Amino acid sequence: MQGKLFYDKECGRYNFNYVDEDGRQIDYGGIHCGEVFEFCLNDVWVPARVEMADDWYLVGLPGLKLDGLEVRR
Repeated sequence: MQGKLFYDKECGRYNFNYVDEDGRQIDYGGIHCGEVFEFCLNDVWVPARVEMADDWYLVGLPGLKLDGLEVRR
């Protein structure tokens, strides 16, 4: 599963869409606190955990803008 992050106002979480093995576009359904993903930063995949305080953030990567970030699980 790989796609670009966006804030999904409907579920109140960051989310992404991915293409399954049959070529269908699937909605991940919203990322939950504590989930670990890999994020592409400068063409390198970095594992990080998603958390929420005043706003959504990646543990160990403070201040990183999440919108549009490439993610995979």
